[in-house]
This record gives sequence, structure tokens and C-alpha cells, in this order.
Amino acid sequence: MTALGFLYPGHSAEDDYPRIEVLMGGSVRLHVIHTDIGEDAHRVDALLEMGSPARLGAGVEELRHSGAEAVVWACTSGSFVYGWDGAHDQVRALAQAAGLPASSTSFAFAHAVKEIGASRVAVAATYPDDVAGRFSGFLKASGTEVVQEKASGIITAAEVGTRGRDEVLELARSGDHPDAEAVLLPDTALHTAAYLTELEEELGKPVLTANQVTVWEGLRLAGRRVREPALGTLFLQKPQVVS
Repeated sequence: MTALGFLYPGHSAEDDYPRIEVLMGGSVRLHVIHTDIGEDAHRVDALLEMGSPARLGAGVEELRHSGAEAVVWACTSGSFVYGWDGAHDQVRALAQAAGLPASSTSFAFAHAVKEIGASRVAVAATYPDDVAGRFSGFLKASGTEVVQEKASGIITAAEVGTRGRDEVLELARSGDHPDAEAVLLPDTALHTAAYLTELEEELGKPVLTANQVTVWEGLRLAGRRVREPALGTLFLQKPQVVS
């Protein structure tokens, strides 16, 4: 059985992972290892500290005992906040510390957009304006055009984790744009695994969410593919080349 490791900051929407594991039929084991979130704030200085080598490194020893074949830093804001080059440095350091292929949720979004064949996207973010802008900048650096950016101004992951179905659907609707080929919801603190097919039916286009793309990225690193309609368009694609 394939085993994947995820370093997840704090406790907000980590129950998306066992839900996704069940939806994949139990063929892949998803090990979620919690890292110290530090100050729970969608603020640049707090996010830089949350994604620091010391905080990620603290979870690596537990990860080694999980039997994981790959590891993903399951945090979008704590990776894109470093910028395109800095985020590469972050995952290189994680790969070296873990001795495993490594990535982050930010790169998962960049790769997933290419996987579904999209070039223009809309961003429906829980973050404040400045943090949402950094995510859009990261996507642009990956070659993706952001046609609309919606920022909700939520400061803490704890608050994001309380958002339910209706609020998630409204976030996606409010962030959509007619020119967008896909809508991205970039916060791993947001519960979305239960709503993936409903989100796509509501918007009539692919929807990529943080925990969904994070699991897909782990599978990609491990050379595994899982086809599961309940996990959205991303899990129905034929292989495309991503780098």
C-alpha cells in the first residue's frame, strides 16, 4: 500500500485527509503529522515563521517512522509567502531533511492547474488582500493567468476551519469569473473534501481546493494515480507533464 506523509500546521481541517483516504477506497494511506503553527495569523511575518525550517523539521522524525514514500508541506500560505524561489528552497530543504521527494500545497496548485489544462483561473481566498495577492503572484510566476482575485479577509486558520458547506459554496461563487477556466480555493484550513463535486456542479467548471490538490501532489510524487469522481475533475485527468 502506498503511504504518503503530510506536514499540516495546527488543527483546522485535517479531517479532510481521512475523508479523502476513504473516498480513494483505502488504497493509499495518508499520514497527517501536525506542526506547530506558532501565531495563528494570516499575516506575512507569522506565515514566514510557520513555514520555517525549524518548524517543518520538527515533524520530520515522526514522518520517517510513518513509512511515507513522499511528503507534502500541507500549507498554502506558509509556502507561497516565500515567493517562487523561496518556496523551491523550502521544499528542497524538506526533501533533504526527510530523505524523500517533497513538495508543498502552493506547488500542488501550480501543477494541478497544468494537469487540468487550464491557463486562466480565479482565486477565491479566505485570506486578507495582501496575502491573497501573494498567492496570485505565485501562480503568475508558474505561468498561470489570474483573471480575478477574491479576498475574504479572515485572519486566523481557526476561524476558517469553522466554515461549513454554505459558506464554502458562497466563497467559490463569489470568487468565480466568466473568463476563468477553473476556480482555486487556496486554504488548507478550509473544509472542502465533502463538497468537491457540488462545487464543480455549482460553478460548471473545475474547482481546485487546497487539501484536494495536496493529496494529489503526494500521489504524483509517489508515481501513483487514483481515479475518483468524488474528488473532482483533478482526479479524472489523463496524465500530463508537470515539472
